[in-house]
Amino acid sequence: MVEEVVRYTYRLRPGVQAERALLDEWHRCRFLWNEAVHQHRSGNKPTFGKLSKLLTEARSKSAWLRSGSQNAQQQMLRTYGQALSHSFTVKGRGRPKVKSRKKVFPSLEYTTRGFSIRDRRLVLPKGVTIPVVWSRGLPSGPTSVRVYQDSLGHWYASFVVSRTPEPVPVAEAVVGVDWGVTTTATTTNGAYDLPYLGHRKRCAAELAKAQRKMARRHSGRRGPQSNGYLRAKREAARLHKRAARQTRHDSRVWAKQVADNHALIAVEDFTPKFLAKSTMARKAADAAIGAAKRELVDRAVRAGRKVVLVGPAYTTMTCSRCFARAKQQLELDERTFLCRCCGHTDDRDSNAARVILAVAERGHTSVDDVRHVHPSSGSGACAV
Repeated sequence: MVEEVVRYTYRLRPGVQAERALLDEWHRCRFLWNEAVHQHRSGNKPTFGKLSKLLTEARSKSAWLRSGSQNAQQQMLRTYGQALSHSFTVKGRGRPKVKSRKKVFPSLEYTTRGFSIRDRRLVLPKGVTIPVVWSRGLPSGPTSVRVYQDSLGHWYASFVVSRTPEPVPVAEAVVGVDWGVTTTATTTNGAYDLPYLGHRKRCAAELAKAQRKMARRHSGRRGPQSNGYLRAKREAARLHKRAARQTRHDSRVWAKQVADNHALIAVEDFTPKFLAKSTMARKAADAAIGAAKRELVDRAVRAGRKVVLVGPAYTTMTCSRCFARAKQQLELDERTFLCRCCGHTDDRDSNAARVILAVAERGHTSVDDVRHVHPSSGSGACAV
């Protein structure tokens, strides 16, 4: 069986000196990233090879750069080169930007030559040793590690390892998935629906209290931020992160159940970006539709299931029984679908899920058998 490459993430407990060393290393790597951005903006457009030569020259002249890890600095430039090439290949993706000291969280990458694990501790260059909270064992020796800090100031280590995938059960069932806000995911089989759990809604009172504290205290506009403001800001970030973790855990459990029990998974190719400008923005952000969709697609692909992404256009207007299309679009407050041709009545989202599954089963997909191509809006309309 072919091994898969995955990431295992663990919490780090660095001391005062280790954390200071990590932050100093991050400032060096951030300086190199910003210099590469300036080189590109000036018209030089350096490649990774040229950047490596410039790094060698800079380290020979600067004792500040030599005091850091060359492995981490080279990895930062390699990441910049990959981001730059990715911006040219992917349409709509912007070029790498300057990393601000106040807005970007520290993140360092090391290859096999730049780190080791001794006595259950992570050993980094320049004698930096950090205890690791081993919540589970590594399936194999790591090939690289990314050390990063989150908004709460917690440090984590993300190891890249290879593991043998777990055998998935044999499945013949099919399912269609429609995304929504009232119910995060509505499927053709009601047993696999993902309800809106509202984790952030339950801690809204605590979050509002922390945000009111932030509003009352000194935010730093007239000098350094007060300690009270920083404590309130940290508390608000902690509540946000706790709700996000709960939502992510529920999405992972649900995605595993769907991927293990279905051979064909038809997923609505829904982009919830426009919801951020609507009255449902807070609820949609709490539901994390995009994260649930990515988790479902990734797990299904790893399990060897057939995944078809169907565009959302006209799925709500089409009848799942006779496939006639209504002339007018349903309003958001209309939760029941009624076909004027055959009289079929169903829940709005359940009808859309059945339409999505029917489109995937009929094979109306593009060449790569991933995305559905819609016909013109005038074809197949119901005459009422």
